[in-house]
Amino acid sequence: MNKRHLMVAFCTFIIFCILWMTYESPFIQALDTLASNLLYGVHWITMFHYFGETKFIFVISFIVLIFIGIRKRDYKLMLFVFMNVGIGFGLYQFLKYLIERPRPDIIDQFSTFSFPSGHALHGLVYLLTIAYVFDHTSDRVINSKKNSRTVWITAIILILFIGLSRITEGRHYASDVLAGWMLGYSWFILSVWWYEQGNPLKNKKF
Repeated sequence: MNKRHLMVAFCTFIIFCILWMTYESPFIQALDTLASNLLYGVHWITMFHYFGETKFIFVISFIVLIFIGIRKRDYKLMLFVFMNVGIGFGLYQFLKYLIERPRPDIIDQFSTFSFPSGHALHGLVYLLTIAYVFDHTSDRVINSKKNSRTVWITAIILILFIGLSRITEGRHYASDVLAGWMLGYSWFILSVWWYEQGNPLKNKKF
């Protein structure tokens, strides 16, 4: 793995921790209010939340696991997908109940906690995982730089709008979404680092 990715992942984890410690500060609350004023009620962005629903993510991940089992027969890669998507789900659920930040005050709000955003974290993790499986592992499906860029750019755009959809719906504060992205990236890179250990020739290095 490129050391740059590990350094960035360390930085995103630090940013997550800072957001955790400061989300009640006037500065973060002002940013949350500004983001809400700009984005709340933008309905065309709201539709993207479906791509970050837990059931949808698990269905897509199951399809990817079947693909890996049939096409690649790489059981460590299957475990990599499970680690990212399965443990990633448990990670943000645990943190929500540990931190217990209330959600924004709107009509018909969910009763669960707000920090970090599960859609932001889980959405980032599963989309980057899919891009990695198809573009960076042995017997990779994508064999051109143009298609590779298209896959990664598409994943990043979906990640962006899945996160923003939680603000447009009023389900999360912007700081919840940012924290989800930060921790999600750190978790994804940690999983990639684990997967690439012992496979120096098997993988196109990330």
